[in-house]
Amino acid sequence: MSIIEAVRGALAEVADPVKAPAMRAYMKSELPFLGVQSGPRRTALKKVFAGHRLGSAPEWRKAVLTLWREAEYREERYAAIELTGSRLYRDWQTLYTLPMYEEMIVTGAWWDLVDELAVHRIGTLLRLFPDTMKVTMLEWARDPDLWKRRTSILCQNTFKDRTDLGLLYACIEPSLSDTEFFARKAIGWALREYAKTDPREVVRYVNNHGISGLSRREALKNVAE
Repeated sequence: MSIIEAVRGALAEVADPVKAPAMRAYMKSELPFLGVQSGPRRTALKKVFAGHRLGSAPEWRKAVLTLWREAEYREERYAAIELTGSRLYRDWQTLYTLPMYEEMIVTGAWWDLVDELAVHRIGTLLRLFPDTMKVTMLEWARDPDLWKRRTSILCQNTFKDRTDLGLLYACIEPSLSDTEFFARKAIGWALREYAKTDPREVVRYVNNHGISGLSRREALKNVAE
């Protein structure tokens, strides 16, 4: 049995069809749901990944993209994302994975699929290959695609005191005038995360830049002005 078949079988085993319609409605998903909640999904997939080791980085990327592209249920795309983050394949997080992640971000085009990739996959590549990835994030920050812009803003969300403020602000700047909810939310979320490290700097930035009310509220949610 291939890893693809094993993933699909494992998801079907823990599915709760009663919950599927509400999950689909909440995510406004074109793809139907099986009704698999995150806890059972992660447990089931961990067993599948351990039992179906992939022998090379190209084989791993092919499996990820097969799950993604051929998904009949949204949980299969969640599984693809989890496969990208498996500890078994940590050494394969190289710049060769960037086209895969770019495809997933652009075609996923919704927060539940994009944000994990932005923060934990693109963020990892930025840590590992800062010179190349900084250039890429600056390009994405000005891309017509909303989700690539959102990714560039969110990719340092776990960096804390290692945040490259110049890069963060450069990625935020092209979206300051964007009226899209998900762009404004991303700006606020990224600033709120950095405020845990340097709240005064975030207050200074917010007060000196024309950010939207939504972004401001998000950024200063846990900060006493």
